[in-house]
Amino acid sequence: MKRSSFLTAFILPLLVLSQLEEDFIKWNEGRKLTWDDFKAAPMKLGSTAAMTTTHLGFSYNVVNGKITYKSWGLIKNDWILKHEQGHFDIAEIFARKLNKAVGEYQFNKNTFQKDLDDIYKTVVDEKEKFQQQYDDETDYSRNKTNQDGWLNKIESGLKQNKSWADY
Repeated sequence: MKRSSFLTAFILPLLVLSQLEEDFIKWNEGRKLTWDDFKAAPMKLGSTAAMTTTHLGFSYNVVNGKITYKSWGLIKNDWILKHEQGHFDIAEIFARKLNKAVGEYQFNKNTFQKDLDDIYKTVVDEKEKFQQQYDDETDYSRNKTNQDGWLNKIESGLKQNKSWADY
């Protein structure tokens, strides 16, 4: 990633579990989610079985504010946990894409804050659309054929963007 005296960046896909930053779970290839990671009390939201909240954080010369989102699970089985892991892995794909976009950015001292905000917004918007498409096409994990296909697609996305995992 290109750095200058004006820019220090970090990118984190996070499973947000509480307001304390030390409770965030940073994505790691060797660590999969467990039901113990889901700390919030389950909510009755129609047929929703679980919820993973991810945050793609990006900061430069600014300390992140407090985040209040939490992840929770009402129905806890291996199939739903795999679906939630998919959401977490999607966040990692887009963290890598953000790292790539920032790394390719040509620093401009007059516009860098707006430029970086625009890059961040573009990547986050794309991530949110991808997350929603995942839920829509898998019917929130209930369509097992599509779920398996999506897990393969997500794994492929992680591999395709592996060279940008060095954030």
